[in-house]
Amino acid sequence: MNTEALLHDLRQQLHDGGLRGCFLVRDLHTGDELGIDPDTQLPSASLVKVPLALATVERIRRGELDGATMLDVQPGRITTPGPTGLSRFRHPARVAVDDLLYLSTCLSDGTAADALFGLTPPAVVAGILHELGLRGITVRHTVDELSDTPVERFDATQAHLAHALAIGAGTGGRGHRVPQLDTTRANTGSARSYVDLLQALWTPSKIHPEVAERVRELMAHNVLRHRLAPDFSSDATTWSSKTGTVLNLRHEVGVVEHADGQTFAVAALTESEVPAGAQPGAEALMSQVARALRDHLRQL
Repeated sequence: MNTEALLHDLRQQLHDGGLRGCFLVRDLHTGDELGIDPDTQLPSASLVKVPLALATVERIRRGELDGATMLDVQPGRITTPGPTGLSRFRHPARVAVDDLLYLSTCLSDGTAADALFGLTPPAVVAGILHELGLRGITVRHTVDELSDTPVERFDATQAHLAHALAIGAGTGGRGHRVPQLDTTRANTGSARSYVDLLQALWTPSKIHPEVAERVRELMAHNVLRHRLAPDFSSDATTWSSKTGTVLNLRHEVGVVEHADGQTFAVAALTESEVPAGAQPGAEALMSQVARALRDHLRQL
């Protein structure tokens, strides 16, 4: 199948599956890439924890922070499905900065992330990205705001109503009545901007090698492996990634490293048009589309 036919087929699969998707796959050795609407800006959700990790590790390298510093972290006490780690704790905990990095990046723990944002506020994270030549990722607020969505305000049996609001309350200019989905207020990024970030972490760039190595290590230990990992993990590959989820948004960005030396950065940012919280079919479809793009690019 030629490239044009493949992209048409994948767009149709996404449409039939109730997904709007923004994808980009890039060969990190040749720079060749293939994507679907890769420049569309979408709310980042928990993908923002990768720039947060990068900024935190960079500040540790500069001596502005100490990874061994212990912080008193208040419990999240969140009871709705989804959040992990300290976000579900019932009692205060003392946790080192290095361990908060692990919880935030590998477990996508929002409470841990906000403890790190307390040390490195969103404006500082954005400034460090700018210093490192990384454009297109906007960091405006902490993670706590992501947990205050309509899902938390409806009864568990009415989650579909929150998703219906998320699907139907947007504007043509990507504004939204739900703040977490409004690209003028949310943390945002595109498939391309996140692939650019991955490339800067995996290949020589303005990011210090020790910082890049630490962030790559964190992403390699991501425990959330239900989305793209099934199509990119094998005994002959290493899949390092970060997921992001809020309401009807399902994202994942990562790098697949093959035993033969080929390395591809992958970004899959999607919006579901199906008003339901649990959508394993959407998870599988976005993974299959990303895999098809990688497979085609690998054969070129």
